[in-house]
Amino acid sequence: QVQPVESGGGLVQPGGSLRLSCTASGVSLSRYPANWYRRAPGKEREVVVHMGYTEDSTTYADSVKGRFTISRDNAKNAMYLQMNSLKSEDTAVYFCNVNVFTDKWVPYWGQGTQVTVSS
Repeated sequence: QVQPVESGGGLVQPGGSLRLSCTASGVSLSRYPANWYRRAPGKEREVVVHMGYTEDSTTYADSVKGRFTISRDNAKNAMYLQMNSLKSEDTAVYFCNVNVFTDKWVPYWGQGTQVTVSS
């Protein structure tokens, strides 16, 4: 059973930083494309960053480009989202998503972690 689990959310002031973590049982995160999504209050879920099979193949949403950085630690089977210069509009529930291919692509989602940016 593949199960991503996010952690690291919390309350931070504007301009501050947080690092979100995603670990996953049942799958090696280094083997598959993975994404961070977020859902802000009253808004649709949106992709924050997509990472392909390597960290070189990474695409960021324009709203976070230059402020957020995705990375993997293969030894820990973990994925991270370093978020700097946080803004109030970054307030959302953040989700880790990994897409696993068996005979077709199957998406797996974590339960989400709340990030609140407020003074």
